[in-house]
Amino acid sequence: MELDEKIASGDESNPCISKSTRLPRKRFYRARAHSNPLSDSHFPVPVSPHHVEYSLHYPHFYPSSDSQSNPKKIEFADVGCGFGGLLISLATLFPETLMVGMELRDKVTEYVKERILALRVTNPGQYQNVSVVRTNSMKYIPNYFEKAQLSKMFFLFPDPHFKEKNHRRRVISPFLLDEYAYVIRPSGIIYTITDVEELGEWMKSCLENHPLFEALTDEELEADPVVKLLSSATEEGQKVSRNGGLTFIAVFRRIVPAV
Repeated sequence: MELDEKIASGDESNPCISKSTRLPRKRFYRARAHSNPLSDSHFPVPVSPHHVEYSLHYPHFYPSSDSQSNPKKIEFADVGCGFGGLLISLATLFPETLMVGMELRDKVTEYVKERILALRVTNPGQYQNVSVVRTNSMKYIPNYFEKAQLSKMFFLFPDPHFKEKNHRRRVISPFLLDEYAYVIRPSGIIYTITDVEELGEWMKSCLENHPLFEALTDEELEADPVVKLLSSATEEGQKVSRNGGLTFIAVFRRIVPAV
């Protein structure tokens, strides 16, 4: 029996599913907070963006396996999506926009998958535009997205990798920003947030020094409804808020270089 069928039928024997909400219980999917992004993990990776199986991720928009039958492509990518809080909030805020979470930890990815399936069952017609993949985004971003495909990328509370020798593992770096600039369309936006001041300064500095990104103005930040979700939609952000901690936000736009 498929997972969505089990949830829909109200399988009482599955302790991982809450009887009241029919949503997966997070405590059964806990994993180590950090993973080594430079290690080799074993999971399928599409050969190219043309090989991403849209019909498996978004069956409502792609009822057939022929991805060429629909020009709609993924526009939002939440890199290191954790338990999917931001994605779930964005799914209803932008119901016609396809979005994907990219997560390296297998148990966490499985939780997000089951959460999305359960939400689709309990909220007919909603959450059809959101999905998740287990992958290493530091290695395989070009395998998933074409040039200028994305309009938004999110990096929320990434691993700070405090030791200087491990800074190369940080998900925001001058080298990786080159790849992000390739897949983000002009005027597309990168959103970053952290509760680690040193990491916040690092990410802001990397973006400021990259020739293809410019910071949003205070007025633009205030007018963007997504900015408000950065600290409230995720488990990490809610924890920081409960503890009275500070957050450091850097939001930058992809620009077209002057000729």
